[in-house]
Amino acid sequence: MRLRVGRQVRGVSGWPHGADGVVEIRSVHVGVVVIRAVYSGFYVAMSRWGRLYGSRVYTVDCRFRERIEENGYNTYASLRWRHHGRPMFLALDGQGAPRRGGRTRRHHLSTHFLPVLVS
Repeated sequence: MRLRVGRQVRGVSGWPHGADGVVEIRSVHVGVVVIRAVYSGFYVAMSRWGRLYGSRVYTVDCRFRERIEENGYNTYASLRWRHHGRPMFLALDGQGAPRRGGRTRRHHLSTHFLPVLVS
């Protein structure tokens, strides 16, 4: 599943067709990344309530801590927001809808992403 970022963030199924699901993951600090859709130019951001949204401009809500898990997948936690002291993760359910950050944990499969180089 790939990410489609516009005003709303959604998962996109189907693999090599469609440029609207390609995202760019750019490092801004050690272990901190920004996720931007190549086609639309929107950044993935998380609100204080754990909702994912697309932002036209880069803000502090757009920063995520990237962690490579033991199984080889990556997780992305909001750098700014926490829910009762726990990190809020970027997550998509089976249909591609974003899950609220307060309901996510690092070990949930819905938070695991596998970045693939697209040429």
